[in-house]
Amino acid sequence: MSLLRPLRSFCVLCVLYLGVSAWAQSFEAVRAEHRPSETLIQDRHGEPIERVRTDAQQRRGAWVALADISPALQHALVLSEDQRFYEHSGVDWRAVTSAAWANLWNTRTRGASTLTMQLAGLLDEDLRLGQGGRSVRQKIDQALMATRLEAHWRKDQILEAYLNLVPLRGELVGIDALARTLFAKAPHGLTESEAALTAALVRAPNASPARVAQRACGVLKAMRGPGQATDCVALDMQAELALTRRAWPAQDGIAPHYARRLLGALPAGQPAPATLRSSLDARLQRIALQSLQQHIKELRGRHVEDGAVVVLDNASGEVLAWVGSTGALSRAGEVDAVTAPRQPGSTLKPLLYAQAIAERRLTAASLLHDSPAHLQTASGLYIPQNYDLSFKGWVSVRSALASSLNVPAVRTIVMVSPRAFHRQLGLLGIALPQGGDYYGDSLALGSAEVTLLQLTNAYRALANGGRWCDVGQATGAAHALPLPPAGEGRGEGCHQALDPRAAFIASDILADRNARALSFGLDSILATRFWSAVKTGTSKDMRDNWAVGYSQRYTVGVWVGNAAGGPMWDVSGTSGAAPVWARLMRALHQHTPSRPPAPPPGLVHTRVRFGDRLEAARQEWFIAGTEQAVFAIDPEAARADSEPASGPFGLKPADAADRVPARITRPQDGAILALDPDIPPANQRLLLQADPGAADPQALRWRIGAREVGRGPQAQWLPWPGRHVLQLRDARGAVQDERRIEVRGASVKPRRAAASIPVKPADGDPRQQANRTPDGGASALQPVTQRDTIAR
Repeated sequence: MSLLRPLRSFCVLCVLYLGVSAWAQSFEAVRAEHRPSETLIQDRHGEPIERVRTDAQQRRGAWVALADISPALQHALVLSEDQRFYEHSGVDWRAVTSAAWANLWNTRTRGASTLTMQLAGLLDEDLRLGQGGRSVRQKIDQALMATRLEAHWRKDQILEAYLNLVPLRGELVGIDALARTLFAKAPHGLTESEAALTAALVRAPNASPARVAQRACGVLKAMRGPGQATDCVALDMQAELALTRRAWPAQDGIAPHYARRLLGALPAGQPAPATLRSSLDARLQRIALQSLQQHIKELRGRHVEDGAVVVLDNASGEVLAWVGSTGALSRAGEVDAVTAPRQPGSTLKPLLYAQAIAERRLTAASLLHDSPAHLQTASGLYIPQNYDLSFKGWVSVRSALASSLNVPAVRTIVMVSPRAFHRQLGLLGIALPQGGDYYGDSLALGSAEVTLLQLTNAYRALANGGRWCDVGQATGAAHALPLPPAGEGRGEGCHQALDPRAAFIASDILADRNARALSFGLDSILATRFWSAVKTGTSKDMRDNWAVGYSQRYTVGVWVGNAAGGPMWDVSGTSGAAPVWARLMRALHQHTPSRPPAPPPGLVHTRVRFGDRLEAARQEWFIAGTEQAVFAIDPEAARADSEPASGPFGLKPADAADRVPARITRPQDGAILALDPDIPPANQRLLLQADPGAADPQALRWRIGAREVGRGPQAQWLPWPGRHVLQLRDARGAVQDERRIEVRGASVKPRRAAASIPVKPADGDPRQQANRTPDGGASALQPVTQRDTIAR
């Protein structure tokens, strides 16, 4: 005690001489200023759904109350760093005296810095320990601030603040980050040995595992007291394991893609808040994620591993669920499939028919011919087909859309024009990278690429009577955060993108299970017990499968496929995305009714009948002024449609029939076709068709070079790569007509047990269409164009 008083008096005199004014923040202020390196994303009700690291410099967890920190750790820390913590008032003068004597005799001993003094160094940047140690002035200021802290803070507050602010190892700061990273548990669960290792890291944060274990062994012995056994070898092994563990991932939760997108909406330069509230519904998000993952597991045998789901509120446009991938089931789990462009297949058809109805080119009862169509384009022959390789003849627009027939859709876009349909898609928030002429007629079957978010929001416009609005906002901690643009909109606000009467008629068709029966049957998975409208779609070669639909209150979009672009096997519209869509709709309407929309003004509901019993009589909706009672086909028109055209405008001069030579009507001259590597070669045949004219039909011969490839007015040729001159000869061998065609080859894949259907499907019921193979029709070939994704 002889040196204690002079040393204390010396410090007081130094303070008076230097004029230092000690200052200390309040405990509440320090705790309030604490910012974890993570942002916690909450759902609309405040429930945590995702945690994302937003500070790349340090790893800090949430502030942990002392009551939630292991008592063993509190004991170990006091024994290791400040044994008289509960006795001194900020400065341990006894330890200072010991340190002074040791320095005088050049003897090593523990430092005199108390936990309170160390905390002072953590709170004040001017007092932090530098590479050359602290100066005398810093040590005096540190002692004064420690004294002030002790005067205004309780001991438990000092210990709590220290444990939350102390750097522990590498980038880890605070006990929460350390416990979750190295021990994979919350701070309250640390054991004695783990507490000893943590206390050892306070003194030497970046020491080797062996040195940490050596010091921790001494701490553990002090904790247990004399006579208690301590296994230092086991502690050494534990240190080696813990110090190499990284058990706290940078992101964790059930909405990773949406969380990153929401954080990307923050203004540039603004630090991420500790919490951010979103528009998601945690319950619905879990259902969507679990339903998608469960269904993808069921489809793994069909070469399917990816999927995505988005659910929108029709009124507000808020995102209620956003599942960007199947997570661990996918090899591309970081890809957000909600915003990844993919081919939409038949899901664009409702938007096309709605436009044609709005422009009064068609009505829901208008008749379209579902028959083979060969469309000559600038870059090849375009041959649309249906999923089951059959044609239905004359069908109404209602049946064509609900049953997803392909050829009527192509005939419709010819009426509307690809350019006009391209503009309509833009009004519905689907901004395509190329113009309408680039995609051509194949745009009707989804040859362009869209995102699931774009498509779902466009269907939401149908649900809202043709009124399109941006995807809704997500609420932040203090203000609303609009989702950043990803091509899903044309800017903020709303506009009338489609005639509300046409939107109503399209919705009525998509909700009509009777009209859907032609391809899907009456009791398909698309049928719900409440009102809903839905459309499925499948892209070329089964690479993408969609189900998008809406009820009175919600719009749900589902995509399944492979992020890498590989084809699925034997997956149709009702076996791919539709089951997930149906589960979500049932969950959404478990306690919420869904009623049909009210018809807008300007609609007429009247009874119609069809000639030749093409379809059963029914009540039909019309835009006022377009209604009629009977829809029938003129016999002359029907005959002309079924016969190959041979003269101007398809008219055959009857008085000169005996002078007309036989001519080739299919394929077109200059056609370029490609062998598809996904289809067995034997199933890829080109339909050869001729008008015999005055020649004997049965005597016609088809030749390529010296090889005869067929006889009669129709034949099917198994093509081989190369440039060919196809000749049609009569019984005497005279050439009647010829066509120059090119077949481009491809490496053919081996035939699977169940071959993929080689045409773009009409999304029908797999019970009716699964495992069917082509019948050898021309649709097994596709034209080679700059748009190699033409849907067939």
